[in-house]
Amino acid sequence: MTDTAQTPSHALGAGLDLESLNLMLEALGDFVDAALSPELQLDLDHEDRCPEDIVRSMSDPEQLGVQLVFIPEAYDGMDGGAFDAYRVCEVMARKDIGLATAVFATFLGSDPIVVGATEEQKQDWLGAIAREGVVFAYGATEPEAGSDLGALETTATPVTNDDGETVEYVINGKKQWISNGSIAEFTTILAKTDAGPSWFVVPKGAEGFSAGPPEDKHGLRLSNTAALFLDDVRVPAYNLIGGVEGRGLVQAQQVFGYTRLMVAAFGLGGGWEALDRAIDYSMNREQGGSLLCEKQGYTHKLIVPHAVRLEASRAFIEDTADKIDRGLGTNGAMNTEGAIAKYLATEAGNAAADAAIQAHGGYGYTRPYVVEKVKRDVRITTIYEGTSEIMEMTIARDRWQQHLKTQGGYYRSKAAALKTLHGQHPRIGADVAALACEALAIVLEACRTGRLTRNQHILFRLGELIAFCEGAEIFAQRAAAAATDSAHEKSLHRFDADTFAAMSRVYAREAAARVALDGSRWVAGAADPGSPAVAAVNGIPTAAIQAAQAGLITDMDYVADALYSRGAHAN
Repeated sequence: MTDTAQTPSHALGAGLDLESLNLMLEALGDFVDAALSPELQLDLDHEDRCPEDIVRSMSDPEQLGVQLVFIPEAYDGMDGGAFDAYRVCEVMARKDIGLATAVFATFLGSDPIVVGATEEQKQDWLGAIAREGVVFAYGATEPEAGSDLGALETTATPVTNDDGETVEYVINGKKQWISNGSIAEFTTILAKTDAGPSWFVVPKGAEGFSAGPPEDKHGLRLSNTAALFLDDVRVPAYNLIGGVEGRGLVQAQQVFGYTRLMVAAFGLGGGWEALDRAIDYSMNREQGGSLLCEKQGYTHKLIVPHAVRLEASRAFIEDTADKIDRGLGTNGAMNTEGAIAKYLATEAGNAAADAAIQAHGGYGYTRPYVVEKVKRDVRITTIYEGTSEIMEMTIARDRWQQHLKTQGGYYRSKAAALKTLHGQHPRIGADVAALACEALAIVLEACRTGRLTRNQHILFRLGELIAFCEGAEIFAQRAAAAATDSAHEKSLHRFDADTFAAMSRVYAREAAARVALDGSRWVAGAADPGSPAVAAVNGIPTAAIQAAQAGLITDMDYVADALYSRGAHAN
């Protein structure tokens, strides 16, 4: 692929140059390795203690200054893009998702400022993050409202002077599950005003502002997570982000694509950390006279499928990051794409970590082998910044509207484009991804005919199928790009073009089979007896999808050889 729509944005000058990015990633890895030994990491996890000193050192511009990647250059940052942010988040997650969350919370807490603050506010608060390394928290979630920002109960009441000018706000409410809640110098708080939800910056130590004890969590125990209480907390009118009430939800929605992409990177990093530990273990563990890595039943169940799904999610993350950096989508938000990336990567990461425990046998269930900790940590990625179910709903609602607006043409056009791509690159599985798109178009039309989306569960399941289908589409595009990438771009990736192609073929087969089988299942399961919707799914190209499974085991063998650097992949 040579058109700029498929050329990573950092190659076009957006964000950091590759050398600067690699230097930051190397410095980040070295810093965490020196500060967080394996023994200390396990001790902190056992004690459920956030290493606040490490968090602050990572934010200190005189030591590491990792937050500089996320701050615009105008406020003394490095002006990194979404692609750079994803890579930083992935590397942090491979070290420790709890620690990564503590650092990420500052990025998240500053997002309302980046998109909505006045120039003076940006200079003050973003400048403080860049120059002083201050720690932020993001106060949106509430005990009753959860992730539904439109249902929040926290209020901000204006206080006026004799001239009728608002001089301060009195904030009352409670926030729940706030990362860095106990340690942040500043928290961005979403509260209701007469004009609607609005963001405020609340400093630590403000009278009436307090944090509860750290939550006793299943995982993510190196991250400080606490409830926040606001009892008649007074902040100056200046602390209203943007200086205008009622823009809070718009400001939050502008960054959903971006922030969910970062959580997707956590799922990707955690999943690969667990899987790589399983790969290493299997190269040294002998069972029944041979190493585990030589057993197809082991590799093709516990390793290969998860590696493929993780790399498919990486392809989607990178594609979405590129588009965000170009300012594509509504206000550059890419909310649906961010939801797909998060859904694919976090579900894949969670499943890979679970498989890694199984791959270690009894050792995987013990603390010293670490994979059980990774599993506990990565599990949260399917929950925070929107649960997988919220992602399914977000994806389904948007693409359902696209299906209706185009009279069923949305996925048929994708299928046509994939067939063209197959003609240019016949080895990347684009033809099978096209079958998945064709099947999905038929399933969606059957749902329209039978009015099946009245069932919430059907909408959720459509979201899942859409994510897999579009994942196969983007993976095929990325596999095509890998075939023509320069050495400069290939240096970003672990696998060569032939392995990408094999992985893309494996993933496309799975996506097509899921759409065909599960799509027809849910249509039949929801439709009324005799509904034309049931007859409609008979048009799914089931025979072609079944025929496309030919060669699946051979491709999985090839991927396994690549993962273990053997055969044609040996150095």
